[in-house]
Amino acid sequence: MNLNQITIPSLDLTKSIPFYKNLGLKLIVKSLPHYARFECPNGNSTFSIHQTEDLPKGEGIYVYFECENLDEQVEKIKRSGIEFDQEPTDQRWLWREARLKDVDGNQLILFYGGENRLNPPWRIEKEDTERKL
Repeated sequence: MNLNQITIPSLDLTKSIPFYKNLGLKLIVKSLPHYARFECPNGNSTFSIHQTEDLPKGEGIYVYFECENLDEQVEKIKRSGIEFDQEPTDQRWLWREARLKDVDGNQLILFYGGENRLNPPWRIEKEDTERKL
């Protein structure tokens, strides 16, 4: 199994599309007012937004985008006028993260996890409850 895309809600795609283009995503589908899809600059995954009447309540959605050159990417995005809630910071889970919100308040985390993204020191090698199909 491979993650193809994630879709998040937006109240107004005409505001969301420029925001995500400024993050560095490439717009590949524009079906206003209901839907837009972007290619991520690395890998094969896509990211989409769909129009909704209401946004999720509570903490909402968290979306992580991995950036190999995190600090430089954050500076580039800031030059486009986007503000961050948290500058690149080393975290106790061995990732470096910067945090911001999109125009709808969705939580976005730009991060670099390196080897620790898939192989942290506390990785479980074989799940005890693994079943054979």
